[in-house]
Amino acid sequence: MRSETPVVSSLGPADPLAGRRVLVLISGSIAAVKLPLVVSALVQRGALVRCVLSPSAERLVSAVALASLSRAPCHIESDQWSHRAARPLHIELAEWAEVVLVAPLSATSLARWVQGLADTLLASTLIACEAPVLAAPAMNSAMWAAPAVRRNWRELQGWEHVLPLEPGSGLLACDRVGDGRMAAPELLLLALESLVLAGCRRDWRGRRLLVSAGPTREPLDPARCLTNFSSGRMGVLLAQAARLRGASVDLVHGPLTVVPEWLEGLRCHPVVTAAEMEAALGPLQGGADAIAMAAAVADHRRRAPQAAKLPKQALTDALRSDWEAVPDLLAGLVQRRPPAQVILGFAAQSGEVLEQARAKFARKGCDLLFANPIDRTDAGFGAASNEGWLLGPGERQRPIGSTGKLALAHELLSALAEVMALRAPVQATADP
Repeated sequence: MRSETPVVSSLGPADPLAGRRVLVLISGSIAAVKLPLVVSALVQRGALVRCVLSPSAERLVSAVALASLSRAPCHIESDQWSHRAARPLHIELAEWAEVVLVAPLSATSLARWVQGLADTLLASTLIACEAPVLAAPAMNSAMWAAPAVRRNWRELQGWEHVLPLEPGSGLLACDRVGDGRMAAPELLLLALESLVLAGCRRDWRGRRLLVSAGPTREPLDPARCLTNFSSGRMGVLLAQAARLRGASVDLVHGPLTVVPEWLEGLRCHPVVTAAEMEAALGPLQGGADAIAMAAAVADHRRRAPQAAKLPKQALTDALRSDWEAVPDLLAGLVQRRPPAQVILGFAAQSGEVLEQARAKFARKGCDLLFANPIDRTDAGFGAASNEGWLLGPGERQRPIGSTGKLALAHELLSALAEVMALRAPVQATADP
C-alpha cells in the first residue's frame, strides 16, 4: 500500500482524507466525465483511491485515465469474475473501502441498489458495502421527478450508512434546465471530508438553521469602504455541515472569498452592508430552530456616504467625522428570539481572548459563544483552520485546539444540538 503526502491545501492542519481508503463507483451518466477531477484531487490530498466503472460509464470515462490518476487498477465489468482472483472482486473492494463515493448515481444504479439487484460489479459492490457511502445522483430532470426514482431516493435516505447528496439545478447535458445536476466536484470533496469527520449523522433532519457569514462593507464613497478580512469560510462550512446532517439552511452572507461551489444546496441571501444583513435576518429568524452568527459585521458606518469619490485631500477630514455605530445584530436577534430558539455567537479577538470573550458572552445573552484569536498563525480570518474557546451555559468554557474549520463546524453543530435537546423538554412542559 502506498503512502503519499498531500500536495493540495486541505480544510485543516491535518487533512482528514489523507491515508483514507476511498472507493469511487462511477455509473452511467454524462456527469461521469467530472469524476477524474475528483479522483485526482483525492490522490493529491493523500487518499488511497480505487475506481469501478459501470458498463455504461465505460463508454464515457477512460479506465486507463482513472487508473493513471488513482495510481491503482480501475475495475470494469469484465473484471467481476476471474480465475486469477482468490476472492470475489466485489467483496474484496467492499471490505477494502473505508469510505465510498458513488457518483454520478444514475437512475438505473439507484434502482439496482435499493432493490438489491446484484447483477453488475458496481451494483454488487454497493450492496456488499458496509462502509459509509456518499451518494450523488445525476440525471435528466424528468427522470429525477419520476415517481419510481423519487420512491427509490426516499428509501435510500433512510439507510443509516448512506449520506444522500441531493442534485442541484442548472443546465443539464440534455439542454434542459432543471433539477438533476450532480453536485460539483468541489462539493463532492467537501461532503467526503464531512463523511469522514461526522459519518452519516442526520441529527439535524427536520430542523432549520439560519447562518450569517462573511464581512459587511460600509461605503465611504463609491470607491472606498470600511470592512474586514473575513472570508466567510467558517460560516459557509457551518451551513454546509448542517445541510449534510439534514438541516434546512438559510445563509445570509456578505461578500465572500470562498469556493463558489460550496454554496450549492443552500438558500443564499447575499448582502453587502450591515443594514442589508439586518433586514435579511429579520424575516428569517422566526422560522429558525437555531442561529449561528458567524458574520464579521463592521462596527461603524458613515451616516451619509459620499455620492462622488472624495479627493485625497478631503479623505482625512471625512474619516474624522460623521460616523455612527452599527447596531448590534447578535444582541438584536437575542432580544427578539422565540423561547425555544438557540443562538450561537462568534467573537474574533486578539490579545486576552478568553477574558474578552467572557465579557462579550455575558453582554450578548446568546446560548453559546465561540471565541477565536485572529492574531495567531493559521487561525481566524481567511485561514483554513481555527482554534479558541466555546463558552456555554453555567459558565462552561471548553478550549478547542487548532483544527480544520469543517471539523470545528461539526463540533459547533453538536454543541448547538445539545443545547436544543436540553431546552426541548422545558418547552414541551410549558405547552398546554
